[in-house]
Amino acid sequence: MTGLPVTEIDGVPVSKIICGTNPFFGYSHFTRARDMWLRRYFTDSRIAKVLSKAFSLGINALISAPEPRLVPILSELRRKGVSMQWICTPGGGPIKGLEEGIRWCAENEVAICMPHQSYTDNNLVPARNDLIGYRKISKMIREYGMVPGLSTHRPETIVTMDKSGMDVQTYVLPFNSIGFLSYVEVEWVSQVFRRSRRPIVAIKPLAAGRITPQVGLPFVVRGIKEEDPIAIGFCSPLEVEEDVEIVLSAMKGQPSELELTTSRSKSVLEGQKDRHE
Repeated sequence: MTGLPVTEIDGVPVSKIICGTNPFFGYSHFTRARDMWLRRYFTDSRIAKVLSKAFSLGINALISAPEPRLVPILSELRRKGVSMQWICTPGGGPIKGLEEGIRWCAENEVAICMPHQSYTDNNLVPARNDLIGYRKISKMIREYGMVPGLSTHRPETIVTMDKSGMDVQTYVLPFNSIGFLSYVEVEWVSQVFRRSRRPIVAIKPLAAGRITPQVGLPFVVRGIKEEDPIAIGFCSPLEVEEDVEIVLSAMKGQPSELELTTSRSKSVLEGQKDRHE
C-alpha cells in the first residue's frame, strides 16, 4: 500500500483522506438508537485507536466541531508521536457565539478554522457575492494564527466566495452518489468541486452509511479534484484499512482487490470464483 497524497492548504499539509469524527460523538445521521450506541461504544481509548491507525496509514488530519473531549486525546497521541492537523468547524448560533468558538479553536491548536454551515448558509448573499460578517471573522481567524475556510451545504457558497475575493482558503461540502444533504443534482456538485480554485473537503462520501465504501468512495474520487481531501468517519481500525485501500485503488483507476462481504445467500456467487482458480 503506497502513501496517501498530501495537499497544501495555505501551507498546512492535509492528506487525501482525513478522519471524520461524527461516529466518535454519536452523530449518525441515521437513527437516535444508532446515535446512542455510538456514544456508548466510542470510549476515549477506541477513538485513540482509530486515530492511531489512520495516522499509521498516512492520514494526517481530522475534522470536527470544537469538541473538548478531543483535546486530551490528541495531546496524549502527540506524546506518542501521532500528530494530526486539526480542522475545526465552530458555530451553531449567532456570530457572537461563533467568535467564542474561534477563540476556543486558537487555544487548542487548531490549524484550519472553518465556520460551520449553520453560520455560512444562513448569512450567504449570492446576489452581492457576500457573506455577512465574514471579513471580520476571517481577519480574526488569521490574527489567531489559523487558516480560514468555510463549511457549507450550499454549493453556491463556493461559487460566491470564489468570486468575492475574500480570504477563504478551503471549503467543506457534502458530496456522494445519492445526493445526501445536497439539494442539487450530484453532477452539479461535482462541477463545483472541479471548477473551484480552492481545495474542497468532501464530506458524507458514504451518505452516513447509506452507500457501501466500494461503491461510494470511487464515485467521489472520480468526481472531485486530485487536491480535494475526502473526510471519512471510521468505526474501527479495520475500516480505516479498507477505506484507504479503496481510495488508493480508485485514484489509480483500478478496482479494489478487497474481499466482499459474504452471507449464505451469496454461496453460488462465491462458487464462481472457485471455478476460475
